[in-house]
Amino acid sequence: MLKSKFQNKLIEAGCDEAGRGCLAGPVYAAAVILPKNYKNKLLNDSKQLSEKKRNILRLEIEKDAISFGVGIVNNVEIDKINILNASFLAMHRAVEQLKVTPELLLIDGNRFKTYQEIPHECIIKGDGKFLSIAAASVIAKTYRDEFMEEAHQKYPVYDWNKNKGYPTKAHREAIKKKGTTELHRMSFRLLPQQLELDI
Repeated sequence: MLKSKFQNKLIEAGCDEAGRGCLAGPVYAAAVILPKNYKNKLLNDSKQLSEKKRNILRLEIEKDAISFGVGIVNNVEIDKINILNASFLAMHRAVEQLKVTPELLLIDGNRFKTYQEIPHECIIKGDGKFLSIAAASVIAKTYRDEFMEEAHQKYPVYDWNKNKGYPTKAHREAIKKKGTTELHRMSFRLLPQQLELDI
């Protein structure tokens, strides 16, 4: 069972991102403040859930949360500031959207840049430990997947409706044959070296 809180006194917001390892599209982050002693038996790390369950949970989280916010950093910004800084910035933008100011941020992962002097705790694999971080992982993932599915309509050759921009064999083969789009992250290694030699 995931824990409903890290501590008892402060208003907590769980934060997580989606799309960090992708070759195309933005990185999305979410920040979620859940009611105290919140319970949801389905809620887990978004990677452990089916797409159908994630979409059901997104509606429940949006209805039940005290507040939630979504932050986006596009591929052009990612190329300028690098993906780690882009992940931090997306989380900052998500926290900015909250209608209630959190007093403690629970961050999935081992690193974070402080946001407006709000204390934070970095929790490795936090999306499998705390409900608020799991909720943030579901929100970030579903919003990003939605974006990539829409992008697939414009660029069907890259299979983004299936791979969501991650470096699958089909995605890389399409880059090799068709080149890149305005959504690709040009600072990333888009093709392995052995494929680059063939171009």
